[in-house]
Amino acid sequence: MLYFFKRLRLRVIWSWAGLAEVWRNEYSFRSWIWANIASAGLAFVLPLTGGERALILALGILVLAAELFNSAIERVVDDISKQERDLAKQAKDAGSAGVAVAAIAVGVAWVAVLVW
Repeated sequence: MLYFFKRLRLRVIWSWAGLAEVWRNEYSFRSWIWANIASAGLAFVLPLTGGERALILALGILVLAAELFNSAIERVVDDISKQERDLAKQAKDAGSAGVAVAAIAVGVAWVAVLVW
């Protein structure tokens, strides 16, 4: 059991370090944080059900996770080479598309909650 808690502690430290690094160096991540704060604020001000509110908040967090994955992809690609290569561009574009798809899911959820 002690081993479990030691590893858990290390995972928290590593995760926090990754989050802090992306916060410092990725404008898009900070932008999504602010968008999530605005979205969460609306979710708590509007008369939504608990399920609707949970959906909006969870999908917002999903966008942040997608942005973290995208940042990881960009760093690995840039670490391999700064030279422009077609596959590197495709990898970065796919990561960016993943963030966009997650963001669209939030928009769809907002429309569904507000319209239906």
